[in-house]
Amino acid sequence: MAEHRFPLGAPAAGAVLALVAALGPAQAQAAPQDADAGAGGAGATAAGTAAPATSGSAASALSTTGLPSSRFVPGPCPKTPAPIEALATARCGYLEVPENRARPDGRTIRLAVAVIPAKAAEPAPDPVVFMAGGPGGETFDDIPYLVSSGLNRDRDLIVMAQRGNRYDQPGLACPELDRFYAESVGLPSYAPGTERLMLAAAKRCHDRLTAAGIDLAAYNSTENAADFADLRTALGLGQWNVYGHSYGSNLALTYLRLHPRGIRAVAVDSIAPAQSVSLPFAWAGAREGLDNLYRACAAEPTCHERYPNLERTLNEQVRKLEERPLTLDVTPPGGKAPVKVVLDGGALVNLLVAKAVPFAEVPAAIDELARGRPERFARARAAGARQAVGESAHGLTNSVVCAEWVPGHSASDVLDAGRRAFPDWPRQVQAQAPQLAFQEQVCRIWNVPDRTAEQRVAPAGSVPVLFLNGTFDMKTGASWAQKTARMLPHATTVRFPGIGHWTVPQSPCAQKVLASFLARPSAPDTGCVADLKWEPFTITPK
Repeated sequence: MAEHRFPLGAPAAGAVLALVAALGPAQAQAAPQDADAGAGGAGATAAGTAAPATSGSAASALSTTGLPSSRFVPGPCPKTPAPIEALATARCGYLEVPENRARPDGRTIRLAVAVIPAKAAEPAPDPVVFMAGGPGGETFDDIPYLVSSGLNRDRDLIVMAQRGNRYDQPGLACPELDRFYAESVGLPSYAPGTERLMLAAAKRCHDRLTAAGIDLAAYNSTENAADFADLRTALGLGQWNVYGHSYGSNLALTYLRLHPRGIRAVAVDSIAPAQSVSLPFAWAGAREGLDNLYRACAAEPTCHERYPNLERTLNEQVRKLEERPLTLDVTPPGGKAPVKVVLDGGALVNLLVAKAVPFAEVPAAIDELARGRPERFARARAAGARQAVGESAHGLTNSVVCAEWVPGHSASDVLDAGRRAFPDWPRQVQAQAPQLAFQEQVCRIWNVPDRTAEQRVAPAGSVPVLFLNGTFDMKTGASWAQKTARMLPHATTVRFPGIGHWTVPQSPCAQKVLASFLARPSAPDTGCVADLKWEPFTITPK
């Protein structure tokens, strides 16, 4: 699922590239590798003008992990399917790192890097590095949203594709799963036949990647964090700022905990705290976001008058559609021919969580559905039939999810969480975490080691941290920011009414807050938030 496109289309059923938050106790603490280094550092150099030490044509540096050095190798920028204007003036290349740092004599992998120069004539000396969502989301495709949001206005912007992503060597794309997700819009969401097709696609991808010699266990958040630590050193930077969203927020706080050296400030957008992410509590984010949307409609007189029983109507439709799914022929947005669409309770829930229908239209879409007009939801479901094959790194997704999110919880835990969040929904819907269908079964195929002891650890660090969250986010509920901020001594939390997942590209106010935080991490200006209001809901005739 492409979580970064605005306006957002529908995800494929079961796609997991939108990270889900979970509530749970922190597990065994892992010792930070750079805990004695402190945060920040002197002698920062702007990435666009840095002159790192070189060896031949490659910039090199001692790895922060103490293993053989990683190095930055200059090279051409990736050739993206659609031109990305910012890459025309960027410095690009690859960061070469060990695939598995526990095996320093093993293979080396290459991670695509772009350094996008600041627009200011005299940029700040400390750049900002971006950590994308997912895990497995296409990172370079995020660049236009970052640039339009002002991330490179006053400082250089550094973008690196997390290991296994598109433009990396190797890439962990799974076209087998992309084709399944396209087909799945015409299948019942949680039927045994749908499960069999998904597991077969996952196995084909797993077997192909492992036959190529890829160590799937090495594609995890600890290695991802070490890659970014090595990138800062390889680029010759004394100090930088970190901005991550969704899974990137998880990674940013992991990076802060394990490698605090050289970090000036951290901004996390749509927080998914590492210590809390698991399957059962994906339901908590869905419940929180929907509750906030219900309350917003109730607070808006025209919405409340027109849709007075919104929650009850949705509950009825989830039950009705799961019992008697609709099968329709629908032309996808931008498509030329209709595709078969099955709209059942599971599909309805996943479409809402993914913001496949714009929030302003959700009450109208639910009301229309109850009146026998499923077009808004059906078109959103049909959009999933148009998958970008090979774009998303589902291999990285499954390696992270199966090592860090799934272990430690049973299928009954997921079902119990679904029952607590939505007691009126059918058992078949409650049993599958939103956007993470059949994930436990996939993980038995993926067969990577349990890393929860290393990863489900509370954040730590003394640098300023900014939390940005939208109140309508049904993937990573806004309350996680307050819970996580209590663990950090210099944290600021900001909520944006009516905004969903990934606030900055959607909210000019969020852009202003982030810019002020990067300028003054200890005292960000949040004044614009006070006057914010959600977009008025669509009111249809009775």
